[in-house]
Amino acid sequence: MPYLIRGALLEYGTDFLGPIPSVVIFQFNPESLNRVINIPERPSSTNASEKSQAGDVSTESISLTVHFSAADQLNSKNPLAKLSGVGPQLSALEKMAYPTGASGGLLGKALDAIGDMLSGGDGDKAEQPVPRQQFPRLLFIWGLTRVLPVVIGSMSIDEKQYDNLLNPIEAEVKLTLKVSSADSLAGDTVGRGALEYSNLARDAMAVANLANTADQAVDLIPLI
Repeated sequence: MPYLIRGALLEYGTDFLGPIPSVVIFQFNPESLNRVINIPERPSSTNASEKSQAGDVSTESISLTVHFSAADQLNSKNPLAKLSGVGPQLSALEKMAYPTGASGGLLGKALDAIGDMLSGGDGDKAEQPVPRQQFPRLLFIWGLTRVLPVVIGSMSIDEKQYDNLLNPIEAEVKLTLKVSSADSLAGDTVGRGALEYSNLARDAMAVANLANTADQAVDLIPLI
């Protein structure tokens, strides 16, 4: 039986030296994956040499549907599945859609006090709020050639069946992922490295396509 590589979403920190906050391995690989490359309009100019120049960088978004089921785990008497169904997988995905490090309680009040001090008093608001939250850094892993830094653009969860404790035991999650650009990955060595690796893999496959079509290219050249 051939080895099956499963798709996954992996949350990481500033590097891989510390513990990995979260990883969701797809229980079933999606049967289809929709990719949209958004190409910005070219700059408008009367100069002919500028009309062929690119404007903003093109961006890519990926849409897919991930399925989860606790049926096999329930049949094998898995204690976690009996206790919470597919709740752990759904919760891990949901956490990836929310900012991490949200401040609250005494820490939040302390940061508010710092903001008041920067603004010159309790009655004024600081022009630049103290940053408190950061979205998780994610890698979308799809095979050997696509390891992409992404952010979750949207997530739709459809819980289909429940157990006697109202835990979801079957669910369908529709995801829209936005591939991060190199400019947005300043200071993120892991994300930049993953993006460069995936771009190099794509370039290598484009070169391989030339070799694959070399024989057919002869037919495009008119005989003299």
